[in-house]
Amino acid sequence: MNWIDRVIEFISPQAGFARYRARLAQRALSDFERKYEGASVGRRTDGWFANSTSANTENAPALSRLRNRSRDLVRNNPYAARAVQAIQTNTIGTGIIPQPSGRSTRATKDLTSAWERWAETTECDADGVLDFYGIQGLVMRTIAESGECLVRRRWRRSSDGLSIPVQLQVLEPDYIDTTKSGTTDTGGYIIQGIEFDSIGRRVAYWLFQDHPGDGFSGRSFSAEPKRVDSSEILHLFRQDRAGQVRGIPWGASVIIKLRDLDELEDAQLTKQKTAACFAAFVHDIEAPQDPTKAAKNFTKVLKPGAIEMLPPGKQITFPSVPSASDDGHSSRVLHAVAMGFGVTYELMTGDFGNVNFSSGRMGWIEFHRNVEQWRWQLIIPRLCVPVWQWFCDAAYLQGYQSQDATASWTPPRREMIDPTREIPAIRDAIRSGVKTLSEAIREQGNDPERQLHEWKRDAELLDKLGLTLDSDPRKVSQAGGAQKNESNDGGKV
Repeated sequence: MNWIDRVIEFISPQAGFARYRARLAQRALSDFERKYEGASVGRRTDGWFANSTSANTENAPALSRLRNRSRDLVRNNPYAARAVQAIQTNTIGTGIIPQPSGRSTRATKDLTSAWERWAETTECDADGVLDFYGIQGLVMRTIAESGECLVRRRWRRSSDGLSIPVQLQVLEPDYIDTTKSGTTDTGGYIIQGIEFDSIGRRVAYWLFQDHPGDGFSGRSFSAEPKRVDSSEILHLFRQDRAGQVRGIPWGASVIIKLRDLDELEDAQLTKQKTAACFAAFVHDIEAPQDPTKAAKNFTKVLKPGAIEMLPPGKQITFPSVPSASDDGHSSRVLHAVAMGFGVTYELMTGDFGNVNFSSGRMGWIEFHRNVEQWRWQLIIPRLCVPVWQWFCDAAYLQGYQSQDATASWTPPRREMIDPTREIPAIRDAIRSGVKTLSEAIREQGNDPERQLHEWKRDAELLDKLGLTLDSDPRKVSQAGGAQKNESNDGGKV
């Protein structure tokens, strides 16, 4: 109790008691806040403004600038470019392929052939550049670099000469009118160019006809967006918060770090180059009487292996070139950048100098978990499955029996780190029933039905030619010996 409290208590005991009680309550509140150090208020947290706004409120003013800066880094910074490339190549690779399944064997074969003509050629691309697997890679790259990507269904006329009258148009998120928000006449609402109905379902997208930043389209840009039904649009992005309707670039958390590192390395290089321009300094102990002669002394050029005799009164010194060492700062920053993108440091930088087999395998396994999540929670359910349905809808119009046709999707295989250990493990898993043969084949990036038919054709050809390979389990045991028939009537071998 200080002297002010004593004076107040002397004059008015009731006021003093109230003051004392308020102080106890404040002390209890402070003790409660200190239970979470992150919620404390003090010198260390001055200037830390943490808002409680929603994901959409946070994203709205930042989307355009984040996209532009992310693209600039990918264009000009090799680490950002490699991070985006690593996400694309490891997630998509050569493509996530379907295994169609129709109402009958005949319908399945017809759909498979139709899919190969449409999806495995540039026919499916509205720009006529990529096949469907190339579109997968472009979509994945756009999501990582720009935060989100749109794929629009484009119906075509029969006169367009396509085997399946539909094409896919890949659009960057700039096509969405981010400034369009508000309510609709039907009781719905619009958030950043995406329209929802009264119960929160996406019903439409408000899109520009041309890219807002395209100066070479040959057409005047129309600032008035058009409403496109959501059934014609696939909107792919990584959802980080509940209620989030737009995606942000995957490197958003490390944009400033990467930019600062880029500028630091550029400044260090400029410093090294500037220092290297000065090979030596000649000091004149006794100043010459003729200023013209003194000026000429500065034109001396050093040559490799030259030995010069200095006149009396001259002294030569060599500058010390500053060291380029950063005491591991760049490495620490690049580790943080790699984590921000969701890739490994070694994959982003190409630096495998400190990696052994065990640490490399652990890093690959952890990164592969990210890849599996991107495939099975983003690309397959939100791109591959809807595109397959679009294909089936268009194929039905062409007379194919595509009603209720489904497809199982097979990502590209994961390269084995140690095949001598992994292959026996796969074989044992199949033999013990933990894993099916089809599942194992799909994990290697192949179509089980297609591979088994190829194996059957190869086996029939080998029998016809009278050849026996030690890889043929029908005739050669695992130990390398010939298999023996258990019965004489074509039984188990």
